[in-house]
Order: sequence, then C-alpha cells, then structure tokens
Amino acid sequence: MAVMIIRNLDDSLNLRLRLRAAQHEHSMEEEVRDILCSALSAEVPKEVDAGQAIHQRFARLGGVDLPAVSREAIRDVDFGV
Repeated sequence: MAVMIIRNLDDSLNLRLRLRAAQHEHSMEEEVRDILCSALSAEVPKEVDAGQAIHQRFARLGGVDLPAVSREAIRDVDFGV
C-alpha cells in the first residue's frame, strides 16, 4: 500500500473533511480514501478528435443553412513552361 502526505491543506477544507468524516463515522484518512475511490472510479470519457469535439459543443445550437455560391469552372493556366 502506498502512503500519501498532503501538505498545505487549507484550514477550511480540513474542517469540512473532519466534519464529513464524523458524519460518516470514519476517520479522516478513511474518508479521504472513500472520496478518492469515488472520484477515480468514474468512467473516463473516451478520446474524441477535435472535429467531433467542436461538433458536440455546438450541435445543440442547431445548424446553419448557407446559400449556395455560384462558381466558375476552373481556368486552364499556361505558365509558359
């Protein structure tokens, strides 16, 4: 088993942790283990490429219909080679 020391823990956070541990009838150490276990057992989202991430972020806003742009045929260019 690993041992971890947490330095510079804010006093208010320490108090909240102590109260939470008391409510659950745990030691502070056991409460921290439970909190870490809960936080780290959550499923990690699978990787999404940038295009998918952008699409997911803005999909709820709906799509945009853009007018068709008329284009000319590609010209033949003579570079004199």
